Amino acid sequence: MEQEKLKKYRPYTPVHLPERTWPDRIITRAPIWCSVDLRDGNQALIQPMNLEEKLEMFQLLVQIGFKEVEVGFPSASQIEYDFLRLLIDGKHIPKDVVPQVLTQARDHLIKKSFAALQGVDEAIVHLYNSTSALQRDVVFKKGRKEIIELGVAGARLIHEQAARTETKIRYEYSPESFTGTELDFALEICEAIMDVWEPTPDNPVIINLPATVEMSTPNIYADQIEWFCRHMHSRDCATISLHAHNDRGEAVAATELGLMAGADRVEGTLFGNGERTGNVDIVTLALNMFTQGLDPRLDFSRINRVINIYERCTKMKVHPRHPYAGELVYTAFSGSHQDAINKGMTALELTQSGLWEVPYLPIDPQDVGRTYESIIRINSQSGKGGAAYIMDREFGFKLPKDMHPGFGRVIQEASDVHGDELTPEMVFHTFEREYLLNSKGYVLQSFNVLKRHFEKDEANSVAEIESVVVVRGEEKTIRAVGNGPLDAFCTALRDELGLQFILHSYHEHALARGSSSKAVSYIEILDHDSESWWGVGVDTDIIVASIKSLLSALNRSASKVHKGK
Repeated sequence: MEQEKLKKYRPYTPVHLPERTWPDRIITRAPIWCSVDLRDGNQALIQPMNLEEKLEMFQLLVQIGFKEVEVGFPSASQIEYDFLRLLIDGKHIPKDVVPQVLTQARDHLIKKSFAALQGVDEAIVHLYNSTSALQRDVVFKKGRKEIIELGVAGARLIHEQAARTETKIRYEYSPESFTGTELDFALEICEAIMDVWEPTPDNPVIINLPATVEMSTPNIYADQIEWFCRHMHSRDCATISLHAHNDRGEAVAATELGLMAGADRVEGTLFGNGERTGNVDIVTLALNMFTQGLDPRLDFSRINRVINIYERCTKMKVHPRHPYAGELVYTAFSGSHQDAINKGMTALELTQSGLWEVPYLPIDPQDVGRTYESIIRINSQSGKGGAAYIMDREFGFKLPKDMHPGFGRVIQEASDVHGDELTPEMVFHTFEREYLLNSKGYVLQSFNVLKRHFEKDEANSVAEIESVVVVRGEEKTIRAVGNGPLDAFCTALRDELGLQFILHSYHEHALARGSSSKAVSYIEILDHDSESWWGVGVDTDIIVASIKSLLSALNRSASKVHKGK
């Protein structure tokens, strides 16, 4: 960067807190959650929500488990006022959910807010005024004393209005732009407000300390929270709340460290919607806790439904790489990642620990209502393990490990030709075309075991077969004797059709349970050049499946334009 540009900025002043304790703490319980989607989130939309969309969003928030919801700024506009009345008059607010309204420290706005709340059982009235040095000097041109007087006057009027209503009123105060406010002044004004409201341990006030603009690294925000909690009087009479914005892209980290530093409550939005770069993302925060074995007390087990309603109401899109919720976050394109996930999933099925331990997947997708279908997706960067995983998980074909490299190359070639991601169905159709429907050399018309003689010594067992094979359009009837049907068929191919190959590997398994299940056979041959070729056959008769898989391998060998083996 140009030096002249750099001179416009200065580093944020850290907090002198050498005895800080938060780095040694861990989060052991979920905070009190307050959604501000309907206020902070809504005001940041290009097209704010209408009444119907607001109601649908409110109902979603309640279903997720929010017990406190900032429903708007009813003194700011008619639609905000009307929405609160819709919630109250329509009896849409459950008994255990408390609506929160925001108001500036101005008399007519406070009175209108209380008018909008008439008839609700309980509510939080959230008072704020700007306290930062920059706002004091540039916007309001007031000193510290005048800013305190403004806040205290607003707190007194709210206290008076609360005494005149049957609604149980809980108080909240925010020194707006807390992170731009000197700590001693932020503490002074908050304590002055508390002196007016006279909170008790049984009826605490909410002191919300917002990073209205994120200005520092998360550790400094944590230092500010710990300093504040340590120095305030009557700490047991206050619920310390966090409200982080994401200007530096660190809101989640700042909030987590703020909770470690002593905060009790978090205000934020679904997927981080909000002014500029957004509010702290409560979905990420809650699921971060979940992956640590901590109950977040919010239910995101049907994340796709949450995404659908959010996108419909806000006209915003959830980023495909959004933590936990994005379309691609349970997807691996990289071959090494696919292989590790595949092995991890297999190991998980065998272990009895009950712990989720799968490489590259910090959370079980099923816990948020996603499926394993999208964990591994195939493109030109994918490796052998990914394609095999799709065939196993989606279609029941458990390809032998030695077959993975060749099949991976077949799928890579298909992806290169397609020029895009291959869906599971496209992977299967490529597999089917390459292995099951390949008829470029030999096609099985009929197969019969004429005689079968078993001995205790397998070397003396005998099978005689007869088969009709179509060889490049011409039917050939072949017969032979071997120590089993497959061995006899191999002998017939060599003796009567002159084919040269060695049967190298054989695997089989059932494709489904039940009397009508099909069997799948995998055979590897070495051709006359000692090159390896795999074939696959499927039939209700395992013997016929093995005959088909042998012919599949021979057909692939006969058309060596294919690089996959």
